[in-house]
Amino acid sequence: MVSSIPASVPADAALPLGGAAAGTRRRRGSWLVVAGLSFVGLLILIATAAPLLAPQDPIRQSLRGRLAAPTWEGTDGRAHLLGTDHLGRDVLSRVVYGARVSLVVGFAAVLVGGLIGSVAGLLAGFSRGRVDAVIMTIADAQLAFPFILLAIGIIAVLGPSFPTLVIVIALSGWVSYARILRSQVLVLRSREFVESIHALGGSLTRIVLRHVLPNVLSSIVVIATLELARAIVLEATLSFLGLGIQPPTPSWGGMVHEGREYLDSAWWISTFPGIVLMVTSIVVSRTGDWLRDVLDPTLRGE
Repeated sequence: MVSSIPASVPADAALPLGGAAAGTRRRRGSWLVVAGLSFVGLLILIATAAPLLAPQDPIRQSLRGRLAAPTWEGTDGRAHLLGTDHLGRDVLSRVVYGARVSLVVGFAAVLVGGLIGSVAGLLAGFSRGRVDAVIMTIADAQLAFPFILLAIGIIAVLGPSFPTLVIVIALSGWVSYARILRSQVLVLRSREFVESIHALGGSLTRIVLRHVLPNVLSSIVVIATLELARAIVLEATLSFLGLGIQPPTPSWGGMVHEGREYLDSAWWISTFPGIVLMVTSIVVSRTGDWLRDVLDPTLRGE
C-alpha cells in the first residue's frame, strides 16, 4: 500500500507542532490561572479589609439622601460613588461588605460539600457492592429532585441563617465530588501499583491516603474551584428569593432583590451588585476551567 505521506516529509513531522501547541496552550493556561487566582485573592482582600475600604456604614440609613444617583457629593453631604438605595444606604459600601457574605458562604459550602463528597466518592469506589449502590442511588435521587424545593424545605424547617445556608449549598454540591472521584478510584484500584501494595499487606487506609488521594487531589481542586462559582451564584439566588442572608446584612443577591422595584428610576441599586456578581462568577468558573487544563495530564499534550 502506498503511504499518503510524501517521502520527503518524515512521518512524525507533525508531532513537534502538536507538542509546541500543547506547550503554548499550557503556558497560556498557567497565566490565566494566575490572573484568575489573583482576582480571587483581590476579592478576599477587599472582603477582609471591608471596614477600611467601605466609605460608609453599609446599614446606616439616611432617608434624606435616598435614591441618590452616583455622585461625588449627595444631598446629605457625603460621596456616593455608586449611589444610594431606597433607604439611603451607600451602595458601594454594601457591595464591598456583600463580598464577605458571598466568599464566606461560598468557601464554607465548598469545604463542607467537598469533604462529604470526597469521602463518599472514595468509599463508593473502594467498597463497591451495597455501599456503592446506596451512595450512587442517593446521588442520582438528589440530581433528579429539584434543588430549589429541597432548599425551601430545609430552610423552612431550620430557618434562614448562615449555618443553614452553608448546609443547603454544601448538600447541593457533594454529588459532583462523589461521582467524579468514584470513577477515578475505580480506575486507580485496578492499577498494578495499588494491587502490589495490597499484596504486600498495605492497609486500605494507607492505600487511600498515601497513593490514591494524591492522584485525585488535582481533580478535587478543580471541582472545588468550579463549585465555588456555583456556590456564590446559589447564595445570591437564595438571598434574592428571601431564603438566604436576611436584611439588613448586605448580600449581592439581596441587593438585586431590593432594587428590582426601582429599575426604572434607580437602576444602580440592582445593576452594580449584579455586575460584580456576574464578573466574579465568570472569573472563578473560568479559573476552574483553566486550572483543569493545566493540571489534567490528558490535556497537556505530553
